[in-house]
Amino acid sequence: MSIQTFERTVDSPASALETFEWHVRPGALRRLLPPWDSATVVSGSGPTERLSVGARTTIRVGLGPVGIRWIAEISELDRDATFFVDTQVKGPFKSWDHRHQVETKGEGSAHPSTLTDHIEYALPMGILGRTFGGGAVRKKLDRMFAWRHRVMLHDLEAHARAASAGFKGKRIAITGASGLVGSSLAAFLRTGGHEVLELVRRAPKGPHEVRWDPAQGTVDHGALEGIDALVHLAGESIFGLRWTAEKKRRIAESRVMGTRAIVTAINAMKAPPKVLVCASAIGIYGDRGEEALTEDAPRGTGFLADTCSAWEDEVKQVRSDVREVRGRIGVVLDAGGGALKTMLPAFKMGVGGRLGDGQSWFPWIALDDLVGAFHRAMHDESLTGPVNFVAPQEVRGQEFAKCLGGVLRRPTILPAPRFALRMALGKEQADEMLLASVRVQPQVLQGGGFPYRYPKLQDALKHALGVAE
Repeated sequence: MSIQTFERTVDSPASALETFEWHVRPGALRRLLPPWDSATVVSGSGPTERLSVGARTTIRVGLGPVGIRWIAEISELDRDATFFVDTQVKGPFKSWDHRHQVETKGEGSAHPSTLTDHIEYALPMGILGRTFGGGAVRKKLDRMFAWRHRVMLHDLEAHARAASAGFKGKRIAITGASGLVGSSLAAFLRTGGHEVLELVRRAPKGPHEVRWDPAQGTVDHGALEGIDALVHLAGESIFGLRWTAEKKRRIAESRVMGTRAIVTAINAMKAPPKVLVCASAIGIYGDRGEEALTEDAPRGTGFLADTCSAWEDEVKQVRSDVREVRGRIGVVLDAGGGALKTMLPAFKMGVGGRLGDGQSWFPWIALDDLVGAFHRAMHDESLTGPVNFVAPQEVRGQEFAKCLGGVLRRPTILPAPRFALRMALGKEQADEMLLASVRVQPQVLQGGGFPYRYPKLQDALKHALGVAE
């Protein structure tokens, strides 16, 4: 059996112990699985499970009928020596052993550290596997570990900044924790050493879950007593089905009724959270053409503007001793979900292009920056009221399409005409979701020195899609 070796070392700004702990805390695997890779966790690596010797994780790799299961087991782990090894039990390789070793740089445990990922693996089918698959495997490992190390370093830096402000070891509740944003935020917080409680609409499956029923307006607020922060993300998706009267009712009521239930529960607590951070959306501004829109801009008109306005009005009813932040979110960029995932098939085939005339402003934000914005809102007491959660680089729809095509190395010559979008979705939905021009500026975040990971669109898309520099 011919053993291949892959190794990559990166400097960490955190101590060896903190870098090691980031990897073994709950949520680490969720942070380390690239959204552009077709891999999903089937079992193991739960929301309360730290890594331990003998722990197994099953990951499904691939799509459709060709998907296979990869079962990995922690074969060694030493907290004092700050290393652990995961070994393939079953999967695509003939053998696989991955050692994560963290070492201190300089003298003293508080010094920065280095992380070395050392993998020894054997490909199946002997010389045929090495000949036809060896180069592809190494290329994918290079791509994957560049992405993983980038995420880890940014996360450690963010947690260190928050810890210096006293935000460490907190209890945080999240609604919508199973969604794209919520699952990323929960994993980020857990790897930082925080306890995360997830509000669920069914019977809780463990102490990390709390029952709520937004339709009935009920929340088990007793289980939330003493939490430090509550992040409210839940709401009916505006994507998918056409905006029938019933769909619009569900969109509006899920936001208004859900927020009302959360605010009512907080107002009834003996020990309420210090802060309520509620998701809102840039839809509150309506179609505004070339007007620059900061947080002080008045509300717009239309279904989305009316829904967001009613949504935010509920947040403002929270008790006066709870700081409230309303994050007005732009188009979230992540290959694992949302608008970008919907666009990718067409753009990968070379048939993507601008929407309408491409001159509408397209406010966007990388998923990790959105997670960072929610994190900042939790611990930065200067943030209150509406905050635009968008990236600082302003682009029009045509620029976005051209940039995405460039990152994918595909042409963008086939636009989606306005009339075609209106025929497919209906005039109201097409005009408000896809064709509205909303030139949103993140005045509050930038004024507070928020450290964007990806302030430029090209860098954000390259990270989201795992494209090498």
